[in-house]
Amino acid sequence: MAIDPRQIVAGVLTITMFVMLGDMIKREHIDAPISRNVNRAGLSQSFDDNDSEKNFAVGNDGTWKEGGAVLRSCWSKSILAEEPEESKGFVTFSLTNGPEYHVSQITDAVVVARYLKATLVIPDIRGSQPGDWRNFGDIYDIEKFVSSLDGVVKVVKSQPAELSTKDLAVLRIPNRVSEEYIANNIEPVFKTKGNVRLATYFPSVNMKKSRTPENEERNSVGCLAMFGSLELQQEVREVVDSIVERLKTLSRKSDGEFVAVDLRLDMLDQKGCQGSKKCYGPDEIALFLKKLGFDKNSAVYLTQSRWDNSLDSLKDLFPKTYTKELIMPMDKKHKFLGSDSSEYEKVIDFYVSSESDVFVPAISGLFYANVAGKRIGSGKTKIVVPDDSASAGSDMGNYISRYVSKKTHVAYSCFC
Repeated sequence: MAIDPRQIVAGVLTITMFVMLGDMIKREHIDAPISRNVNRAGLSQSFDDNDSEKNFAVGNDGTWKEGGAVLRSCWSKSILAEEPEESKGFVTFSLTNGPEYHVSQITDAVVVARYLKATLVIPDIRGSQPGDWRNFGDIYDIEKFVSSLDGVVKVVKSQPAELSTKDLAVLRIPNRVSEEYIANNIEPVFKTKGNVRLATYFPSVNMKKSRTPENEERNSVGCLAMFGSLELQQEVREVVDSIVERLKTLSRKSDGEFVAVDLRLDMLDQKGCQGSKKCYGPDEIALFLKKLGFDKNSAVYLTQSRWDNSLDSLKDLFPKTYTKELIMPMDKKHKFLGSDSSEYEKVIDFYVSSESDVFVPAISGLFYANVAGKRIGSGKTKIVVPDDSASAGSDMGNYISRYVSKKTHVAYSCFC
């Protein structure tokens, strides 16, 4: 029986329509960006928001661009060179919850002090447990901090004896506080009370660069505070360096790469992760690294505090997988892994993750966001975000953090 050519054309068009419809459904429900994850503070936050801007980290052939150039700072201290007017008022605050929060808390305090022309008091560091208190200099380099802000804000190393708690107005301020917020909510209190104590809260984790141009001075102050004021004190720096160097050496012996994975089992037990396929456990991370083609002898560092049997599946595929107690120099364990050393452990995790060859966040949040910022500034842009959809394939370029691939991170406002 002869077949009418029009029937053939109609059949092809019908099949094409079904294929297009299937692709639309797949993009909507399967390839949608990872969303609604929890960060360390339990906030709801997506890994990356979807957008259609150019992917700067992938070449025309779809493969990863081997960049790595250290960017130069774009902020200009010259526009801040004029010494702030003398003020008798003080801005005080504490660093809390770990280094990923410290970065943001420092930035907000410096921005507020500059705006108010107030004197900034170097903060103390408070952990999550009662009595877990440290001096700023136990972790960070005091002299570097003071000198970096010279000419920007006046800094004193300790709270003046005459300044008592009754003289301080305690104010909760949102992260990435704006000049408008300062003018409307902080400055009037400062003028009345004379001194303020700040406590930054995080209504959301937003480390994306602003879509609207910021005041040049405000941007320079924020960038300097966020990326140019904090350095580790010497002993902590040496511990981080020894861990990083050992892991890199172990990887070089096998031509592999040193991978840091932010994976903490206590986070996976939180409500936001239960029943969610957008938080990734040891088994899923192991398969993810294998899918991307990482050598089985690559060294893998986990931010999990101590080894747990649930991590064995990861070690089965990648035998050189370590937590802190397995890789830290023996003579440093008592001080940096003791029962009262949680702040040291968080700092070590943050800086090791910032300096690895590759960084993989198993859960989204401020740790991921601020590690990404430090890595972008130092040219270490290999940040790959897990995705359990089959459509993503095994090309590493499909998993690059959008902070990097779309240059959406606030760091790209600070570095050129």
